[in-house]
Amino acid sequence: MISVKAPGKLYIAGEYAVVETGSPAIIVALDQFVTVSIQTADQIGSIVSAQYQENSIYWRREDGEMVFDNRDNPFHYILSAIKVTEDYAKILKQPLGIYHLTVESDLDSSDGRKYGLGSSAAVTVATIKALCKFYHLPVDHNRLFKLAAIAHFDVQGNGSLGDIAASVYGGWIAYHSFDREWLKLARKTYSFADLLDQKWPGLEVELLTPPENLKLLVGWTGSPASTSHLVDRVALNKAKQHADYQAFLTNSQACLNRMVDEFRHQDLAAIQRELTMNRRILNELDSFTHVHIETPLLKTLCDLAEAHGGAAKTSGAGGGDCGIALIDKAKDIDALIADWQAHHVTPLAFNVHTVEE
Repeated sequence: MISVKAPGKLYIAGEYAVVETGSPAIIVALDQFVTVSIQTADQIGSIVSAQYQENSIYWRREDGEMVFDNRDNPFHYILSAIKVTEDYAKILKQPLGIYHLTVESDLDSSDGRKYGLGSSAAVTVATIKALCKFYHLPVDHNRLFKLAAIAHFDVQGNGSLGDIAASVYGGWIAYHSFDREWLKLARKTYSFADLLDQKWPGLEVELLTPPENLKLLVGWTGSPASTSHLVDRVALNKAKQHADYQAFLTNSQACLNRMVDEFRHQDLAAIQRELTMNRRILNELDSFTHVHIETPLLKTLCDLAEAHGGAAKTSGAGGGDCGIALIDKAKDIDALIADWQAHHVTPLAFNVHTVEE
C-alpha cells in the first residue's frame, strides 16, 4: 500500500491581493494533514473517505434562489487530481491501473466543521503525490505544484493557488501568484508536457525562516466561511470601485514586501507592525466591498491578542474560520489563550510543518 500526506495551511498576510498576478502573500503549512492511501485493485476500484461519505451540501440564497457551489465538494478535487496525474502518466507511457484510493483528513473538526485550512488544496496535492508514487512518475516540488495547481484550478476557477503552494513546499513561504489567464490560454496552446516545463509568468515561491522568538497562535471562531464565494464577491466589486481596489493592491503589495524583508532580517517587532498594517488594509477593502472579512468574533480575537502584546488579523478570506496572532515567546501566552477561550475563541494547538524534498 502507498500512503502519503499533505499539510493544511493558513494565510499569514496578503489575502485577496494575492489573486492578482505577481502579488505577494505569506502562507504557512501546518501539522494537520490529508492522507491519501492507494492499493492495487483487480477489476473495480474505489474512492473512499470517512470524512466525506455523508458530505454536507452548502448553499446560499441569491435573488430569492438557492445556489449550490460544487467548489466545496472534495470529490471534484480528487477526481480532477486523478485526471491530471493520469494525463502525466500517459505522457511518460505508463500503463494505467485500477486501485482503491482512501482519504483521511485532520483538517476538519470532530463534528465535521471546517477550520479553513485549505482541505481542497491538501487533498489535491496528496492525491497527486500518491498517484505519482503508484505510477512511478518523477515529481519534484515544482512539478507537483504545477500538477496540483492545474487540477485545483480546473475545479475552482478562481483563487491564487497559494494554498497549493503551502501544501507542496511546507514551512513559511512568500508566494507570488502566477497569471491564471495565461494558464487558461496555455492549456489550449501547449502540450501537457510543455506546460509542465514552462516557466509560469508571475510565479515565485520563497522559503522563509521565522525569527527564533516568534510564536504563531491560531484561534478558531467555529463558524465556517466559503473562500470561493468571498473571492467572487470581491472580484465583482473591484470593477465598480476600481480606484479603491488599485489603492488596496498597491498598499498590500508594499506591506507584504516590507514584511518579507523583515523575515529575512529576523525582526519580530517589524513583522508584527506589518501584520497590523495588513489587518488595516484588509479592513479598508472590506469598507468598499462589504464582504464582512473581520466578523465580530474575529475582531475580538485580534483585539485580545493585541492587548497581550501580539499582532493579529483574520486568516484567509475571513468571514469566519480562523484568525492568527504573532507573539513573542517571552510573553504570557497562556493568559492570551485563556482570554480567547473566555470570549468563545477556540485555540488550535497547531504547529508549522516543514516538507522534505
